[in-house]
Amino acid sequence: MNNIEHLFLLSGVLLCLSVLATLLSARSGIPILLIFLCIGMLAGESGPGGIEFESYSLAYGIGNLALAIILLDGGMRTRMETFRVGLRPALSLATLGVVITSGITGLIAVYILNLSWLHGLLLGAIVGSTDAAAVFSLLSGKGMHLNQRVGASLEIESGTNDPMAIFLTLTLIALITGEMDGAGDALLFLFTQFGVGAVAGLLGGLLLVQLIKRVELAAGLYPILVAGFGLVLFAVTAVLSGSGFLAVYLAGLVLGNARLRHMEAILPVFDGLAWLSQIGLFLVLGLLISPGDMWAMAIPASLIALALIFIARPLAVLAALVPFFRFNLRELGFISWVGLRGAVPIVLAIFPLMAGIPEGSMLFNVAFFVVLISLLVQGSTLPQVARLLDVEVPPEPAPQRRSMLGIFPEDDFEMFLYRVESESIDGLVVRQLTFPPHCRVAAVFRGENLLPASGSTRLAIDDTLCVIGRSNHLKTLNNMFGGDLDAAREKARAFFGDFILDAEARMQDVALMYGVDVDDSEADLTLGDFMFKHNSGHPVVGDHFIRYDMVWTVADVDGDRVLKVGLREHDHDRH
Repeated sequence: MNNIEHLFLLSGVLLCLSVLATLLSARSGIPILLIFLCIGMLAGESGPGGIEFESYSLAYGIGNLALAIILLDGGMRTRMETFRVGLRPALSLATLGVVITSGITGLIAVYILNLSWLHGLLLGAIVGSTDAAAVFSLLSGKGMHLNQRVGASLEIESGTNDPMAIFLTLTLIALITGEMDGAGDALLFLFTQFGVGAVAGLLGGLLLVQLIKRVELAAGLYPILVAGFGLVLFAVTAVLSGSGFLAVYLAGLVLGNARLRHMEAILPVFDGLAWLSQIGLFLVLGLLISPGDMWAMAIPASLIALALIFIARPLAVLAALVPFFRFNLRELGFISWVGLRGAVPIVLAIFPLMAGIPEGSMLFNVAFFVVLISLLVQGSTLPQVARLLDVEVPPEPAPQRRSMLGIFPEDDFEMFLYRVESESIDGLVVRQLTFPPHCRVAAVFRGENLLPASGSTRLAIDDTLCVIGRSNHLKTLNNMFGGDLDAAREKARAFFGDFILDAEARMQDVALMYGVDVDDSEADLTLGDFMFKHNSGHPVVGDHFIRYDMVWTVADVDGDRVLKVGLREHDHDRH
């Protein structure tokens, strides 16, 4: 077997093992990214694979490429409406939070590892940011349905905090090596990184949207065009001294929210590219590590990791959020716990090695161990902590599949597939259903048979419906057909309470009907105003508080307007 065949064989085996390992992750609860790392370590020269790989420069290049693809994909899947509640707190976490996390971790590392102040702060900067690949993968792969304030803040934070960590790392390396004179150079570098990165990302995203609108290509070429454009944008931004990571994330955000018909071809391909990037990135980083060197740093690295998880991240979250935003203690606790470290700290740990800093190898091993501890301790317990801290909301009904029809360039019609699972519509004929404007049942499938979608067609359990409509009709259609509606209503009732009230109702009427002793000062308020008064900030589904010995829960919102409120008696054992 020649060298190229040997390379293909090893690459294919590692990829297949990594893909099949997702089944192990789903059954065992072990974070999939941790499994990818372990496979890479086992394939390395110290493991049974025996692959010799010591090229830090190649690993650095692969890491940047993979992270660019992951962030581009993450940006395309981030909905702009999440920015309403998550942008400002996420930016505070991505800037002030990273600085505080890095500083506290660095000071602890100074004493644990007996480092100089600059070297300790450098280690803190390397492990200071949460990782987009880890957060996107674990939050979407664990089947959690977080309230929008928490989910949006974590998602946007992980996509935007890398520039600050990179800035801190490069600045500290420059100070250690004498390439930077002082605060003036550091501030100029900071503004350049963020300013150029943000402008390039937004302009690049708008340009990409216009390009896709105006060129007619085979469907399979659009994902390649987006990937190529993203890499060009990353490189050009970096040449201009901006943050390429921030630029590709923002470009993806602009593209993903443009609602172009070609997104139907782009998103599935990028889903595979993002997975391939995660697998390749963590395998390569696993190959780099020498388990013997890493385990020699196990005790001090474990202490630093635990200090990061239980001291630095919680203090940073409190400092970045409490003075400026309204989060309750449960939400703050969960955001603190989702300080997941992943590929970014390991890629950043390569920087000192490439700069020739003597302590670089030790910093790399410590950073790697911190990532392992973070993925193992935090990543494997996310669902349990989410339930414990009560930050989940009942899952909303959704179609089994949705796809754009490609009729109009923008605001296209979509096809939604639903399976009839609810007895409430079993036996109804199609004409008895009240559809939103311009929505139709296009086809009904029963077993292997296609039935006519006429008004007299009678629906039955397990029928599959093909419904045509637009995305602004989706909420109504989901409430009509989305899954087992009876089971969904039971879950909603257990969460929101037996009574779901219109937010336009007056508190005095609620008091009379449900026996609530309301203060005179609040009797004339609408229920929506009452909720906003006691839950300041942007309301999201799942916001709740206890007053008058009742639990009041936001059940539906439209922007900043509360539409529905759940009401139930306060269970003292539950709270």
